Amino acid sequence: MQRRLLVQSLCAATIPAFFPGASRARNRYAPYRGQKLRISIPRHHHYDAATKLFPTFTSETGIQVEFEQLPIAEMKKRQLEEMAKPQCDFDLVSYVVMWKGEYVKKRLIRDIEPYLNNRQLTPEDFDLPDIIAGFRENIGLVGGWKGYLAGGAAKLYGLPYGAETSVLAYRHDIFEKFNLKPPESYFQLEQLLPLLREKTAMGSLASRGKEGHQCVHAWLLHLNPLNGGVFENNWQPRLHDSAGVRAANLLKKIIDTGPPNALAAGQTEMLNAFLQGQASMYLDSTLIFGAVRDEKISKINGKVSYVRHPRGARYASQTGGLGLAIPAQSKNPDSAFLLMQWLTAKQQDKSVCHLGGVPHRLSTLADPDLGRKYPEFQMLLRSIGDANPNWRPIIPEWDTINTDILGKSIHEVISGKQPAETALAQAAKAVADLMRREGYLTPPPPVR
Repeated sequence: MQRRLLVQSLCAATIPAFFPGASRARNRYAPYRGQKLRISIPRHHHYDAATKLFPTFTSETGIQVEFEQLPIAEMKKRQLEEMAKPQCDFDLVSYVVMWKGEYVKKRLIRDIEPYLNNRQLTPEDFDLPDIIAGFRENIGLVGGWKGYLAGGAAKLYGLPYGAETSVLAYRHDIFEKFNLKPPESYFQLEQLLPLLREKTAMGSLASRGKEGHQCVHAWLLHLNPLNGGVFENNWQPRLHDSAGVRAANLLKKIIDTGPPNALAAGQTEMLNAFLQGQASMYLDSTLIFGAVRDEKISKINGKVSYVRHPRGARYASQTGGLGLAIPAQSKNPDSAFLLMQWLTAKQQDKSVCHLGGVPHRLSTLADPDLGRKYPEFQMLLRSIGDANPNWRPIIPEWDTINTDILGKSIHEVISGKQPAETALAQAAKAVADLMRREGYLTPPPPVR
């Protein structure tokens, strides 16, 4: 466990000049000066960057910030324990997108729309629509279509912070050496896998392959562009159709031509393989942007370029990652919201990118100075519409499907233990049985 109290020794004169609304903000923050917030955050590249902004928040607002930073799996257990109490020890929590439905169903987090509509808490220039729409829907909305998308009775329970989409990163020095072009389509990507392995003796594409949710994440990355999905609209499993089988077989080729130990790689290991020069390409989260520039962990800064997630039958990139929410039993909900909206405001969205975090706003991606410094932002601005909020079904049963059913079946395929058709058909049957038990599907009629 890691607990830190940010000591407030900064005076108002140390507030950077790029906070043009500082005097107006002081009036808004005045009732909350002296309060101490406790927040729960993960050990994560974006939040490592965000913690460097906390002293500026305190200097501007007079609100102190104490944070507890844990690995994501431990963080959820801790949050569930705390948020079930009559008075929660956390005022603000970071959560993984898959937890949002569970947290709302258990009435553990607050609807934040009343806070956003309160002009004493949210300035007029906050500009909620500027936050990337796919991230807002994926991370924050609960109660709409399918229970986790926009529409109907959907309400906003959180804001994206540490949200991700997918891009393809490639070693432009290697591609230039062999006169190759980065893949624009899945056909080209598949053709490059054996070619790069032969020419470089390196892994072609770094990928997650570890059993459980990690290899499912990698499969979903390819399933969506290939026009596949986990369910039909009536909740009938379709993961074993031609798109599902093709995505699984492609993932096996990626693992077979990938860096060493790809079958055991999770997100961290896959990322490190690319950063340490063990693979020519990377296709996964936009967290790669800051990681490549971090010379403490990267050997390839200055050697990487980025392109849009390749097209299959369509363009489709992932949505996922982390958001911020206010526990229902927070002691200081108003000041917790002030920290949430401050972190996600336009200026801080740009500031966290300079520190190695990821962008969440269209205005950040469109900023000409940032675009010159980080050309990948220009590419992402052109392709951010590919981000699919329905990339995976964010239902309470997804954790079981993801880890216990698909996580085993996909690993059977990529490890060569079962053909894709067999493994995915077995998984589809198990998922259908689960969905019947949970009431999504009607049971079949009795055999007479």
